Amino acid sequence: MFDRHKGGDAAVLVCLDFGEPDYRDGIEEFIQLVESAGVLPLAIIEGRRQRPDPAYFAGSGKAAEIAEAVRAHGAELVIFNHQLSPAQERNLEKVVQCRVLDRTTLILDIFAQRARTAEGKLQVELAQLSHISTRLIRGWTHLERQKGGIGLRGPGETQLETDRRLIGTRVKRLKDQLVTLQKQRATQRRARVRRNEFTVSIVGYTNAGKSTLFNALTKAQAYAADKLFATLDTTSRKLYLDQDHSLILSDTVGFIRQLPHTLVAAFRATLEETIEADLLLHVVDVNHPLRDMQIQEVNKVLAEIGADNIRQLMVWNKIDLKGLTSGIERDEYDKIRAVRVSAINGEGMNLLRTALVEAMPHVGNTRKENESE
Repeated sequence: MFDRHKGGDAAVLVCLDFGEPDYRDGIEEFIQLVESAGVLPLAIIEGRRQRPDPAYFAGSGKAAEIAEAVRAHGAELVIFNHQLSPAQERNLEKVVQCRVLDRTTLILDIFAQRARTAEGKLQVELAQLSHISTRLIRGWTHLERQKGGIGLRGPGETQLETDRRLIGTRVKRLKDQLVTLQKQRATQRRARVRRNEFTVSIVGYTNAGKSTLFNALTKAQAYAADKLFATLDTTSRKLYLDQDHSLILSDTVGFIRQLPHTLVAAFRATLEETIEADLLLHVVDVNHPLRDMQIQEVNKVLAEIGADNIRQLMVWNKIDLKGLTSGIERDEYDKIRAVRVSAINGEGMNLLRTALVEAMPHVGNTRKENESE
């Protein structure tokens, strides 16, 4: 069922159907997530439920089935395409006799692998610690023992309390460092405003082709790959559209459904590039069967970070896979609402540049009107 690859853990995957209309397509995305983390999927356990089981999420019978699959395939991991409570993780681990991860932990692990800049690594660590702090008691047998000691911890403090205190201290330090970086970004943005520079942020579902589009427009070398969350760190470049028009273009992290709230919170500093943009280029994989759902999920995250009131220009990407031709789509007021392109082969890039030039005065004037109110 799956192609074997070298390295990484091997896992049994669990996908339960709670009546979602896109359940089947969600499995494909989950497999992509697992493979993006460098994990080898050995088998998928499915089932239908009306609601999660409080103790085992999947129910005791399904938990036993998962345990049998782990033994049969020699798996080292069980990964759920759902969010588990700490108690559910602990209960499942006792039954399956191996580590159990949920979707949130999986995505955090992928982010930890992808982060390249100091800021990206800080944000990922903050999100991981926020998630781990609720799961400290898993697998420990000594946590309720009283432990004291000169220079180690206060009298009567348990190991669990120490762990929580150390995590709390580290979280505070990370937040302070991110505030410093946030101030640096704010200073850079104010400088751009003083120079009256138009700013555009590329947003979209993960693997929609944002970084490929960014590279095609700016001739940059931003990392682009056919896998989920290839880009985590915001990259900005000055883009000259013609002799009279230029702008600052930023490539940002991709979004996905059920994006962990701890990640959205941790990456708020990076995502402020999106919040402060004059225009959003919303890149959509036009060939994807769930493109409408992906558009909704992106808009949901944009609303969560306060960027839902920024004007969007839709970019229908990967037209080469769909057999479409490049072009500009206009609304009933003759304003450009979408551009059809193929970032991978450059088709439609000149049309996108034309659309950006046309968008600049409109968005700039709107911004000035809002500032004068």
